Amino acid sequence: QVQLAESGGGLVQAGGSLRLSCTASERILGIWNMAWFRQAPGKEREFVCGINWSDDSTPYADSVKDRFTISRDNAKNTIYLQMNSLKPEDTAVYYCAAGPNQYNYWGQGTQVTVSS
Repeated sequence: QVQLAESGGGLVQAGGSLRLSCTASERILGIWNMAWFRQAPGKEREFVCGINWSDDSTPYADSVKDRFTISRDNAKNTIYLQMNSLKPEDTAVYYCAAGPNQYNYWGQGTQVTVSS
């Protein structure tokens, strides 16, 4: 059973930056798709960005394009989410997800709060 552990969340002022990390318990980077999702209070979980194993593509949601960057370190079994120019509407619990095709495995989430 693959386990995913997120870290790096916190409280930041608008315009600030945070970097989230997600470490997998097994060597799945480059083999499985991995992604970041987020869920704001009262809203549905939404896709933020991902890394697709088949072509190394990195799709982003329009709302975070040019502000967020996903990257990975295969040696550390870790993906990162660099979040810059944060806005109050980025406030949410951020989840790491992974799977060979669909996202079957999820982390517990890390809270990101952006104050105005």
